[in-house]
Amino acid sequence: MRLQNLCLRILIAILTASLHLYAESTQPPYSCDSSDPSTKLYPFCQTKLPISQRVEDLVSRLTLDEKISQLVDTAPGIPRLGIPAYEWWSEALHGVALQTTVRQGIRFNGTIRFATSFPQVILTAASFDAHLWYRIGQVIGKEARGIYNAGQATGMTFWAPNINIFRDPRWGRGQETPGEDPLVAGKYAVSYVRGVQGDSFGGGTLGEQLQASACCKHFTAYDLDKWKGMNRFIFDAQVTLQDLADTYQPPFKSCIQEGKASGIMCAYNRVNGVPNCADYNLLSKKARGQWGFYGYITSDCDAVAIIHDDQGYAKSPEDAVADVLKAGMDVNCGDYLKNYTKSAVKKKKLPESEIDRALHNLFSIRMRLGLFNGNPTKQPYGNIAPDQVCSQEHQALALKAAQDGIVLLKNPDKLLPLSKLETKSLAVIGPNANNATKLLGNYFGPPCKTVTPLQGLQNYIKNTRYHPGCSRVACSSASINQAVKIAKGADQVILVMGLDQTQEKEEQDRVDLVLPGKQRELITAVAKAAKKPVVLVLFCGGPVDVSFAKYDQNIGSIIWAGYPGEAGGTALAQIIFGDHNPGGRLPMTWYPQDFTKVPMTDMRMRSQVSSGYPGRTYRFYNGKKVFEFGYGLSYSNYSYELASVTQNKLYLGASSNQVTKNSNTIRHKLISDIGKELCEKNKFTVTVRVKNHGEMAGKHPVLLFMRQANPGNERPIKKLVGFQTVNLNAGENAGIQYELSPCEHLSNPDDRGMMVMEEGSQFLLIGDKEYPITIIF
Repeated sequence: MRLQNLCLRILIAILTASLHLYAESTQPPYSCDSSDPSTKLYPFCQTKLPISQRVEDLVSRLTLDEKISQLVDTAPGIPRLGIPAYEWWSEALHGVALQTTVRQGIRFNGTIRFATSFPQVILTAASFDAHLWYRIGQVIGKEARGIYNAGQATGMTFWAPNINIFRDPRWGRGQETPGEDPLVAGKYAVSYVRGVQGDSFGGGTLGEQLQASACCKHFTAYDLDKWKGMNRFIFDAQVTLQDLADTYQPPFKSCIQEGKASGIMCAYNRVNGVPNCADYNLLSKKARGQWGFYGYITSDCDAVAIIHDDQGYAKSPEDAVADVLKAGMDVNCGDYLKNYTKSAVKKKKLPESEIDRALHNLFSIRMRLGLFNGNPTKQPYGNIAPDQVCSQEHQALALKAAQDGIVLLKNPDKLLPLSKLETKSLAVIGPNANNATKLLGNYFGPPCKTVTPLQGLQNYIKNTRYHPGCSRVACSSASINQAVKIAKGADQVILVMGLDQTQEKEEQDRVDLVLPGKQRELITAVAKAAKKPVVLVLFCGGPVDVSFAKYDQNIGSIIWAGYPGEAGGTALAQIIFGDHNPGGRLPMTWYPQDFTKVPMTDMRMRSQVSSGYPGRTYRFYNGKKVFEFGYGLSYSNYSYELASVTQNKLYLGASSNQVTKNSNTIRHKLISDIGKELCEKNKFTVTVRVKNHGEMAGKHPVLLFMRQANPGNERPIKKLVGFQTVNLNAGENAGIQYELSPCEHLSNPDDRGMMVMEEGSQFLLIGDKEYPITIIF
């Protein structure tokens, strides 16, 4: 009888799970229904047990075929254990997004049909506001959980943020990143991940339970998609240990150690001959071993297949499967592991223990998401209702993000802001002026609402005439005569030009840095014909060489608006008419067209005088710039004063055998030899006073740089060591503080990738002020 009752309870559990799995309802999918007594039979459902013990129990109950079925992004349900299907692949780059593929963890086909769409990441980064980034992450995590609670999600793992360095201005996906600086990318990663996952801004309060799971990608040295016959699937990035140490790896280290990200995505490309997803030293030794990563590692989509099919690194499909699982990868976006793992086991290329290891990581994440804790409405985050998605608060934050990110690049004669009273008529010209989709960039979901630039400007000036100028952004032909005619009849002219996703996107890098087609011809003609100097607005993710406009007196102002999200048109109009004081600063260098002579495949960061190689990013690039990293104007003028530095002489002494000399006879020492205690002891605080000399209140990012007394010898020209934003009313001043660690902020890698400290002077830089710091051994 006991056996019959046991069988009956198990049958009920299976039927209940099947209902959760297959029924069309608003019930979110979950396991371990506490109202069903049969779930007590499974230790993996007992929430008082440690997750590691629960996962061990669950995995032990699976057959080999069931285990293998769980190694791909679209993991089927296991009805006999009451486990629903799970989709690992969801996107949330700058808002919960909708996949364009049949594989999707999120659906907008029920009660919730929209989600807040923030600016594309490159524009958000221009705010240099880590707390804003955190709040955006919070909103994305909350809306993701709200969509799940409404029964419109089969996954809560989101493959964002993209924290690759924007190394080359032609990269089509640079728009997805926080820019070219490793410190900024790392801070963005930490802020976004903490927000999405449910941690506090300062970290350390997360615990086991995740609001949603964030995944830092693409690990590592991935920043080429498709350029002049080379593509990301076969590219073998040749990267020095020095460049890995201070450029490519730091954002991922921060994401893992400080952000506590629960996911990592390994990239398509090879680095120094080894595919990222098959690199044990990268995934297991570095990420898990040295950095303490606790989470799952996914491949990029079909990144396992290309290891054999495209790169020829693995001799057979089974070898590719064995390589990635032994390296430490856990789940395959694609079908390769589903198709070839069993044969790899049978051919003794792969022990089943490696599958169990991967499953332990995968089911641990699902348990941390609360998906094995019974009814989610009774769990943490279960009270996030549909009305919290696209709430007024969230939409206001999308507007603020656009306002704070937009960068004023030119305004010498204070053409901006335009007068709302004196401007009687307006001409708005350009292919980016009246298309809502162009505001969103890529990886976007259906926005709560959108306001185009044209609509935003019409809210200020009813007498507004519009002409696209070009039928498309490519602008193979331009309606110059019609645009000129409209411009001549208006008090003010605003040109809304730039790029869109036909020019830069995933799998499409640019070959030029100039505006496409006849855009320049159109801009110049309209500017010449207009009654007054015109305003040029640029929508683009990557930088554009607009030197012609920078020096054209008929173009009075230039604004970079990135891809500003659902509220971008409103934010832009508010800035143009002075209801918001712009404060964004460029998170990447704007290079001249001449930079396109540099092969995109050259991964070197540091310049080489002997060969004429100019280097990359503001830290190493020694060529001409259109606009430099950190550049941005305001309607106010700000001044800086280095008010105090708690230590200006840092004694990092040690035994003489730990101090060596480099090729330039400069004494230096390994950070590992200095030790944590001495590094902590020599931390110092820098206080900067900032004053707003303008007539408008403003939010202002304050960037603190450091440079060596003697740059060169592969040292950076300068590097960012801290940034903060300050809100100041007209005439107001305030002090802000930066805490610096010499071992972190004043060190550089040697050619072995080891961080070293050099004896001598370095200088703090803030605006045009310098302050010396002396390092003594």
